[in-house]
Amino acid sequence: MKKLLRSGFGIALVALSLASCSSSDDNNGGTTTPTKPNEIKGTVKKGEKLSLDGTKVYNLTGKLVVEEGGTLTIPAGTTIIGTGGTSAYIAVAQGGQIFVEGTKDKPVVMTAAEKKRGSWGGLVICGRAPINKGETATAEVSDLTYGGKVANDNSGSIKFLRIEYSGANYNSEKEFNGLSLFGVGSGTTIQYVQAHEGSDDGFEWFGGTVSAQYLVSSNNDDDQFDWTEGWNGQENAFWFSKQSGTADKGFEADNNAKNRNADPTSNPTIKGITLLPAVDGKGTAMKLREGTKGKMFDVVIGDYETAFDVEHDETITNVNNGTLLVSNVKLISTKTKATKGKNTKGDTVDVSKVFTTGENKGAGNGTATPDWAKGWTVGL
Repeated sequence: MKKLLRSGFGIALVALSLASCSSSDDNNGGTTTPTKPNEIKGTVKKGEKLSLDGTKVYNLTGKLVVEEGGTLTIPAGTTIIGTGGTSAYIAVAQGGQIFVEGTKDKPVVMTAAEKKRGSWGGLVICGRAPINKGETATAEVSDLTYGGKVANDNSGSIKFLRIEYSGANYNSEKEFNGLSLFGVGSGTTIQYVQAHEGSDDGFEWFGGTVSAQYLVSSNNDDDQFDWTEGWNGQENAFWFSKQSGTADKGFEADNNAKNRNADPTSNPTIKGITLLPAVDGKGTAMKLREGTKGKMFDVVIGDYETAFDVEHDETITNVNNGTLLVSNVKLISTKTKATKGKNTKGDTVDVSKVFTTGENKGAGNGTATPDWAKGWTVGL
């Protein structure tokens, strides 16, 4: 592990002082691997500040962990290339902070040396906001503690970030997502983030209260958006997903698999959603189960086989009392089955109350790429 050096201007990894490197971007998802890449890995400890150089390309050869009281700043234009599968990831612990300062013209890019899904871990953030797995728990990746009682906990700010080829897996039950949010608080800012070509979910929330705006989830193998453990973000807006490959679902929404009535209950609010399938006529747009609640508005659903698949007694109760409702939905295909429902016993039930129809533009441009997603994303 490289040691951290103190200076009047903060902290830098020893490897960052190596010869500078160059990169090029063809605007089609690729970055050129530098001939002399700078290496980053290690720990940013309490009171330390690590600021990268936006003109350089860095090789992430191991885990980089921002501990409590530490700060990681990644300026516009920075490229970080992950190598080493599950050993390479960036994680922010409780009390640590990350500041990704990308712009539309110069997004921050976290990618892989091999342009293949699952080539490195991903970005993991752990906060002190409430979860329903217990007062605290241990993250399934990174082994860091998350959860607590600080609803407005602040883990930093992320703007204009592209995460590519992540999702390295330890086994079939334990794998990284593009962006994993464990008990992250509402004081954290997440805007303009794309998770692209990952081997698991694009984005996943494990409890917490953080909201996110302007998200793109594209070509990830599993669900594009996933939440569980009592996630309660209330200011989410403009989410766009385009699936491909072996993609599973647009949304997979849970409360708690072991206790569907666990408190706090997953109950986010999201406005402006577009979900497009990997293959026309196949797949499920939204899987709603395990007692989740939620309010979603202005939703465009592409040519899926099923729009809404609802499971379990507790979830169906939420549908019937209106605490789980998807309003103003536009189904693009007349062949899409609007709803499918099963109670806990597996009996078929009517869940048609889960949605209402209406004209809207979803994430911005209906099924077309939103204007806000142009210029900094790839693969759309």
